[in-house]
Amino acid sequence: MSKKHDTEVIINGKVYHLSGYESEEYLQKIAAYINGKIHDLEQNEGFARLNQEIKNLLLEINLADDYFKAKKQADFIESDAKERDKQLYDVKHDLVAAQLKVETMEKELAAAKERADEAEKKIIRLTAELEGARALAASNDAKKA
Repeated sequence: MSKKHDTEVIINGKVYHLSGYESEEYLQKIAAYINGKIHDLEQNEGFARLNQEIKNLLLEINLADDYFKAKKQADFIESDAKERDKQLYDVKHDLVAAQLKVETMEKELAAAKERADEAEKKIIRLTAELEGARALAASNDAKKA
């Protein structure tokens, strides 16, 4: 387990002692974020006239709003990532199927080339036999004449 960190932060002009397993920089970042939200709320004219309970409630509402917007965005990104993973899986599956088909076709092509080579050899042999038979027949015709 990580080490617990203690640090002092200033939130809305007051010093607070925070403790947590996150880094001191992270705790300071949280304090700066809350100070930014308070500053944003203080920019509204009527905010100063509200009692402290309402001010705190508005701050909490703004923080919750930011949280839910960030969560919605994170959920969208996660959903999008899952969809992309599914698409990638489908593409990989299609690629494997195509590779298998290519391998099968290459084997069929090699077999067809081998059959073509055998047929060509047979044609050459038969052509040679035919020429030999014609020469023999011509020689026999020449002897008879």
